[in-house]
Amino acid sequence: MRKEIHPDNYRFCIFKDMSSDFAILTKSCVETEDTIKWEDGNEYPLIKMEISSASHPFYTGKAKLIDTAGRIDKFKNKYKKFAK
Repeated sequence: MRKEIHPDNYRFCIFKDMSSDFAILTKSCVETEDTIKWEDGNEYPLIKMEISSASHPFYTGKAKLIDTAGRIDKFKNKYKKFAK
């Protein structure tokens, strides 16, 4: 590997899928202000994710519909005049 191109501030942190509550402890250099207590009793930095292998349809085999802020209802109301 080439020298001096990779970050040197790797530390243990937790990546958590907020839609399925799946979490994994790994190393990363991503900066975050949030922290969480892990199973071993230690507190680690928390990186929140929207999707992971625990919630992605490719890995789960099923689609999950998440309606945030009523977007589907807004769409249906906007275009209901075109419905037959």
